[in-house]
Amino acid sequence: MPQIPEILIQILPFLIPILIIQLGLMVYCLIDLSKREKTSGPKWLWVLLIVLGQFWGPILYLIIGRK
Repeated sequence: MPQIPEILIQILPFLIPILIIQLGLMVYCLIDLSKREKTSGPKWLWVLLIVLGQFWGPILYLIIGRK
């Protein structure tokens, strides 16, 4: 059975909150996008950017995507 590297054990308490925030932000943006009638650009493009853009995709949507 492989051992978990020591560095991973040390940074895991910092990674978990960041991943939770990222997931929550992505879900919030996708729900907001689904409720809006108009956006700056096509909705399918914003979905791709939010899902594949990691942390920056949802932030860009919140700043420039909503009308």
